[in-house]
Amino acid sequence: MVPHEHVLVVPTALFHRLGHFQGFCPDAEKYLGQLLDPANTSYRLRAEMEEDPSFKQLIPYVIFRHVDDAGRTTLFQYLRGKGQGEGRLHSKRSIGVGGHISRQDAIAERCPYEEGLRREMAEEVEVSTPYRDRRVGLINDDETPVGQVHLGIVHVLDVERPDVRPREKDLLETGFRPVEFLLTQLSGFESWSQICLTALFGRVGGASPPAGGPALALGP
Repeated sequence: MVPHEHVLVVPTALFHRLGHFQGFCPDAEKYLGQLLDPANTSYRLRAEMEEDPSFKQLIPYVIFRHVDDAGRTTLFQYLRGKGQGEGRLHSKRSIGVGGHISRQDAIAERCPYEEGLRREMAEEVEVSTPYRDRRVGLINDDETPVGQVHLGIVHVLDVERPDVRPREKDLLETGFRPVEFLLTQLSGFESWSQICLTALFGRVGGASPPAGGPALALGP
């Protein structure tokens, strides 16, 4: 965790007014107009926000998916090392790349959320293939201490080739793995990954997730 880092948050009460849910919600657009409205957001000291469930830290959560010529779906996954920022998730597997939106992402005339998403992706992974991106839903998990203070915005990036490599040294044992295999290993994944694997890929073996919101021009 960066000392004195200030991160983007919204009041938990606003999330409840818009419609509280537990788990995965495919209707991100119902929420994001209000959640990303500068009138409702603020930047607060991350160390304090990690222990304050009256605020939700907004986190982009990016899933890389590849479908081969035979129609088999694989997802990029990794093991969180001890140098990863959120200590409560160390030694857990994940299918999501992303992190906090920082005050430094609030660049004039740019959306802080999209700027933070680009920065987090660039810091964590190297994507050496064209891709198509889609925002597909939200994650909320009030059943864990980490989840109580975070709200995930889920993106699925469909890559032309399974060519995604870690830039952070604490993304361990990385690689694309078949959805069918990952679903047999749920207990080893962090709760957000468990939620996404089940909600997006569990019943149909990795078929297309919900259409979701508009694509973002992130650029590989």
